[in-house]
Amino acid sequence: MKNDRARPLLLTAFSAAAFFCVVAGSAFAHSRVDGGSHAGLNIPQISHGEMAVISDYRGRIIDLASRAVETNEPFRRVLNYAEIQYSYCLWGRMPGSVTDEESPFNECAHAYLAAAKAVLLSMREMSRERAAADEIISAVDADMVRRGLALITCRFSGEAFNTADIVKPRWSGIPFHAASMASLTGLASLFGLGVFGLRRFSRPKAQSSE
Repeated sequence: MKNDRARPLLLTAFSAAAFFCVVAGSAFAHSRVDGGSHAGLNIPQISHGEMAVISDYRGRIIDLASRAVETNEPFRRVLNYAEIQYSYCLWGRMPGSVTDEESPFNECAHAYLAAAKAVLLSMREMSRERAAADEIISAVDADMVRRGLALITCRFSGEAFNTADIVKPRWSGIPFHAASMASLTGLASLFGLGVFGLRRFSRPKAQSSE
């Protein structure tokens, strides 16, 4: 009886995981959404070592940039790109997306962190934000030296980006990256459990016979 009761739960979780993988694989077959004309703004590359540190300060950088007063259109476009890329990269929640070169999320992590770095450096030219930006830059430099990351590179370290070119995760590579696969399968399983629970509790209770 216990096996019979657990079977619908397991089938729901498995179906949710399979559905997620199929949809992700077909909808995001390519890692980039190419703007074609590349009429956007160029964003300089970021090294593998830099992004490991910039990721720790990303929240402070974006918060400071969001409150900046002396902005211009290029600054706002790069900031917008940084936030869009961050969401496409699942908000940096995937394990190894920043540190693991083989992660399907590593290239898109390069993109949003390169944009965050560009935003930070732009704020050095703003009178109101300069002091706070310099403080973050000094902290980043110190962490780079302390952790010995200045010379660490990877295959995406020389890659520049453009605000007209959204970089998506390599969804097709997820089944071959254990950490990403485990994380997404776990998420899909939780979704399946939630659906099963809602169906169970929303099902009308059978009236007991008198």
